[in-house]
Amino acid sequence: MDSDELTETLEDAGLSPYQADAFVTLLGLGSASATDIAQASSVPDPRIYDVLRDLEDAGYIETYEQDSLHARAHDPADVLADLRSRANRFETAAEEIEDRWSRPDLEDHKVSIVKRLDTVLAQADELIRAATNQVQIGLTPSQFRDLSDALETATENGVDVKVCLFPQTGAEPELPSTDELSRACTEARYRDIPSPFLALIDRSWTCFSPHGGSTNEYGVIVDDRTHAYVFNWYFQTCLWEVHETIYSARDDELPITYVDLRQCLRDVVPLLEDGRQVDATVHGFETDTGHEVTLHGTITDSTYAGVSTSDERETPLTQLAGEASLTLATDDGTYTVGGWGAMIEDFEARRITIESID
Repeated sequence: MDSDELTETLEDAGLSPYQADAFVTLLGLGSASATDIAQASSVPDPRIYDVLRDLEDAGYIETYEQDSLHARAHDPADVLADLRSRANRFETAAEEIEDRWSRPDLEDHKVSIVKRLDTVLAQADELIRAATNQVQIGLTPSQFRDLSDALETATENGVDVKVCLFPQTGAEPELPSTDELSRACTEARYRDIPSPFLALIDRSWTCFSPHGGSTNEYGVIVDDRTHAYVFNWYFQTCLWEVHETIYSARDDELPITYVDLRQCLRDVVPLLEDGRQVDATVHGFETDTGHEVTLHGTITDSTYAGVSTSDERETPLTQLAGEASLTLATDDGTYTVGGWGAMIEDFEARRITIESID
C-alpha cells in the first residue's frame, strides 16, 4: 500500500482529507514542526494548526511547544485497534501504520538509518541472542534491563559480554545488582556521564543511537567489519579503558581466555620478558582464505608498533594501538597471529586461551 492509498483508507476511517494527509506525512517525518508538516503535505499553512489539534483530540498524535508548535505520532495501538475492527482494507492500513511507526525495513543494505531508538534496541536484541563470540555494549541501566534477557542468552552460550553502564541524561542511575550483572555479562564497568547507545556484535554488527540529550532521535545499524572496528576503538577508549569495574567473572586461574589479542598481549608481554613459557590455544581463521583454524603451541614473541610512554608493568593500550601480534610456535611450524582486522599476519584470532605458564 503506497502513501496515497493509505491516506484514502484513513479518510474512509473517518479522517478528513487534510487530517489523513497530515497524519501520513507525520508518520514519515517522525516528529516535526507544524510549518514543516504543512510544507511536506497538501495542508494549507493557515489550516495546519487546526488539523493537528483535531488529530490530537482524536488520539492520533500529540503536540508540544519547542519554539513553535511541533507534533509527533502517538503509539499507534489505539488507532490500530479501531482500524482492525473494520473491513480488510482497514486491516491492511493498520499493518502499514505499524510497519512505518516501529519497523523500518532494513532490507539487505549494509547500512540502515532508522528513525527511533526502539528500532535499534529491537535489532540489537535479535543480534545479541544470535552472537557466537563477543558482545561489547554501552547503555543506560534502563536499556540494560530491556536487553537483559538477550544478554543472559548470550552469556549462557559462552559469549564474552562486556557491558559499560552510564546514566541517562538528567537522571540518577539505579545500577543493576551484582546478581543481575553476573547473569548478563562477563564484565561490567561504569562511566559517570551520558553516552550514545552502542552495541558491537561478533566484530561485524554495529547498532548505534545518540544519547537522550541529542536534538534528533535516529539510529544506525551497520553490518560491516571495518565500521565495527572503528567503533571498537571508541568503545575501548571512551567506554572501557579508564572506567571503574563494577563486576567481573574473570579470575587468575588457568586457563584464561581472551577475545581481544591486545588485552592478551598486555598480560603476556611481562611473562615473556621474565622468560616464562606460555602455552596457548588460538581459535580464529586464516587471513588469506578465511578458513577457520585451531592452533596449539607456545607463544614465543610479541610485536607492537607503538612507543611506550609509561614505566608501568602493564603495557599501555596506546602502545598497542598500531600493529600488534604474537608469534605461536606449533608442531607444524611458527605462525604470526593478529587481532581484529588482521591483514599481514597468518591468522586472525577470535579467541586466545592461555593454557599454562611455566
